[in-house]
Amino acid sequence: MIDSLILQERIKNTISLGESHFREFKSAFDGEIGNKKSGNVKKLCQYIGEALVAFANADGGDLLIGVEDNGEVTGVPHGEVEIKNMLSAHKTHIFANNTLPLLSAQRVELENKIVLFFSVDKGSVEIYQLPDGRCVRRKDKNTEPVKFEQIKFERQEVKSRQYDRQFVDGATVNDLDLSLLRSISDSYIKGLSVERYLQQIGLAEYGLNGLRLRMAALLLFAQDIQRWHPRSQVRILQVSGSELRSGENYNVISDETTTGNIFELLERSWEQLRPYLAYKTEFGSDAKFEQKYIYPELACREALINAIAHRDYSIQNGIDIFVFSNSLQIRSPGALLSTLTIKSLEKLENAHESRNASITRVLRENRYVRELGEGMQRMFDLMNQRELRQPILYSNGLWFSVTFSHESIFSPRQQEWLSLFQSFNLSPRQKRIVLLGMDNREISKKEIEHALNTKELRVYTDEITVLRNKKILEEIMTNPSAAKYAKSKNMPKDEVKRFKVRVP
Repeated sequence: MIDSLILQERIKNTISLGESHFREFKSAFDGEIGNKKSGNVKKLCQYIGEALVAFANADGGDLLIGVEDNGEVTGVPHGEVEIKNMLSAHKTHIFANNTLPLLSAQRVELENKIVLFFSVDKGSVEIYQLPDGRCVRRKDKNTEPVKFEQIKFERQEVKSRQYDRQFVDGATVNDLDLSLLRSISDSYIKGLSVERYLQQIGLAEYGLNGLRLRMAALLLFAQDIQRWHPRSQVRILQVSGSELRSGENYNVISDETTTGNIFELLERSWEQLRPYLAYKTEFGSDAKFEQKYIYPELACREALINAIAHRDYSIQNGIDIFVFSNSLQIRSPGALLSTLTIKSLEKLENAHESRNASITRVLRENRYVRELGEGMQRMFDLMNQRELRQPILYSNGLWFSVTFSHESIFSPRQQEWLSLFQSFNLSPRQKRIVLLGMDNREISKKEIEHALNTKELRVYTDEITVLRNKKILEEIMTNPSAAKYAKSKNMPKDEVKRFKVRVP
């Protein structure tokens, strides 16, 4: 149990931060303003059970009963028996065979009102369910249904999922970079002490012999990271050719290694990697020299951040980056979590999962990192915008990799066709439409929508209007004529060939 004074401070800090992926507030009242009454206890207990299950199936979190969505403390007006029932909801209103990784379930007085505080850790042994067998999980500020199989994980993953949350004997606050820690603490809540910050964010707890640090605190903030994790590093190898060879044919041109805690690695390794992304310097539109990059910088940075945040720290290896002549590969220790698949990531399903819950929470609160699926979405989008092949994702039992290629998404023949329209400075969407007109093909509205990957009328209208104004897209059948033709042929109007691409 948390000391009452410390708990009061923690709740005040939690309220000041507002609701998030890790924090939920719930009023204990029902009814409209001016006609409020005590909320139904059964429904409140169901809500508590559902919220805690959702947090445990995601990244853990805190729940406050007696606080409005806007942070106003309105309290819990119920009697002792009802409050006792609510404090027991973490047992009574979840699946019978589950035991939540509960950290706290306490009542506390705040602003002369009673507030109920619940805190639950991320589950790493069980999948948690509601009494009716349903699974839910926290995503951003919402509780969402999820299939049991989607969050099922294998026994061998337990060690890697728990690694950043284990307590480290002999580690003290003095082992941390206090200036870095203070800057992060101040950005969280101005004036909050580093000790209170570490407790608030779940990186430390007071024990009988003082403040005990979790491994995540050391991985994030350690002064001497080598003492705690000798492979907290990023190694960059520049390779001559398209594959790494060994022995007499060893073809590594340069080999650089950066070490440091996670915050240091995020900055140092990126600065070390950036020069390898630039392939030439030329005059820009403003007559100044500017660097041109083989790959989108932001896509590479996203992949690097993902590798540092989501790698398996229980494996004593570092992150390796291979800069080949035709590709760049970022390889991180640890297989892809069993709750994720390469297929789901490639489909950009926004899969939500983090191996290192404590690390990811700190990085997410500081806007460094997205969830793994969200980061993949951004990488794929950036490569597509640059008209480059989508990243290649790979995982085996030892590591996970993202490989960027600087090969165009267009074939040589398509590039030759598009070169005819180079003076028009077409957007990626407009290029997709123009490609439909190769070989003097006539084009339907449906084909254009498919090329644009949307049925949104505004997008369709905007793009064809630009192309028609540039006299690239020619209308060969009007809309009324297309409707008449479709009716005569008993076919959908959007399948009628209405356009042709005109070569300038």
